[in-house]
Amino acid sequence: MKVLVLGSGVVGVTTAWYLAQAGHEVTVVDRQPGAGLETSFANAGQVSPGYSAPWAGPGIPLKAAKWLLMKYRPFVFWPMPDPHLWSWLVQMLENCNTPAYDRNKGRMVRLAEYSRDVMCDLRHQTGIQYDDRQQGTLQVFRTQKQMDGIAQDIAVLKQYNVPYEVLNTAQCVQAEPGLAPSADKIVGGLRLPGDETGDAFKFSQRLADMAAAAGVTFLYSTDIRKIRTEGGRVSGVETSRGVLSADSYVLSLGSFSPALVRPLGLNLPIYPVKGYSLTADITDAARAPVSTIMDETFKIGITRLGDRVRIGGTAELAGFSTRLRAPRRATLEHSVTDLFPNCCNVPAAQFWTGLRPMTPDGTPIIGRTGLDNLYTNTGHGTLGWTMACGSARVLADIMSNRKPDIAYEDLNLFRYRP
Repeated sequence: MKVLVLGSGVVGVTTAWYLAQAGHEVTVVDRQPGAGLETSFANAGQVSPGYSAPWAGPGIPLKAAKWLLMKYRPFVFWPMPDPHLWSWLVQMLENCNTPAYDRNKGRMVRLAEYSRDVMCDLRHQTGIQYDDRQQGTLQVFRTQKQMDGIAQDIAVLKQYNVPYEVLNTAQCVQAEPGLAPSADKIVGGLRLPGDETGDAFKFSQRLADMAAAAGVTFLYSTDIRKIRTEGGRVSGVETSRGVLSADSYVLSLGSFSPALVRPLGLNLPIYPVKGYSLTADITDAARAPVSTIMDETFKIGITRLGDRVRIGGTAELAGFSTRLRAPRRATLEHSVTDLFPNCCNVPAAQFWTGLRPMTPDGTPIIGRTGLDNLYTNTGHGTLGWTMACGSARVLADIMSNRKPDIAYEDLNLFRYRP
């Protein structure tokens, strides 16, 4: 079967890889000159199945209001007359209750745990390297209230047999010695030893090269303009190279996915949530993180990537703006210098922003659509790197008429229909 994959971020590239491995003839189209150059370029670097959780949860509206008043704000909101924004917000608020949170987190952990295992198999089979480490993730709490609030998350971890450790301050420092100078600012932590780290951009580039060697065609620097349909099926995609046709099509364009299929009568509830990162060279390895630390107060991830530290976070609702804002940099700088003082060259760090494709319930949209030969693999939010391999493998199985290894029926677009 000929398959056209729209998008060459980490999700699009892994989709192409697993479809090719299943024996399909695959072409990937993207407006960028290479793979992984947008949202996948400088994300936080975490492959964290255990921390896969929806942003919509009990108490989030009140917390969001408090975050807006903080000096170093983890959440920023720019009200705009955009009906898609307000519709998305309403749907997100509808998920801010305990039953929805438990349901959404459960399926996110299910997919993310599977994805980590698939990535591990891929690494062993191919030897792909991407500044990867398998040394867990440590979520650090600065207040006892934060520490006391982890019971609900631990219940889900137990349900899916995810290993975890609840640590006191001394144990946090033992796991991450670089935290020693800031030990007095930490009351404890939650460690997930099965989590991993790695550079999503390096992974995307190298897997794209491997996919090309396996026969996948990549059409870079190609604008995608319109999807043509006929008789309830996609008949082709209009691009700057002309009309491209295939037997089946996969939409993996992240935040840009909804606009492309809206004229077809498909409503993908995905909205861009802007994130920021800093990438700094390590100046003192003993003071730097060993793996990933999640600063719960500021919702910042601090990750070791080889001889660099990646500091990523912040949720900004600003439409499709990619403007780099100085206050967001200040938040990232504060978190890393407060927890890991003098570990890296923060003043010279590369400042970056990307648009995370977020769904109201946090779960990506994977599988069939209302058009017979159009599939989606998009809407991963902050977890595209964590869920990429598993999402791609599940979709490749669906498109190859094989039963996926995990439950998948609640991952597609139809869960949003009455």
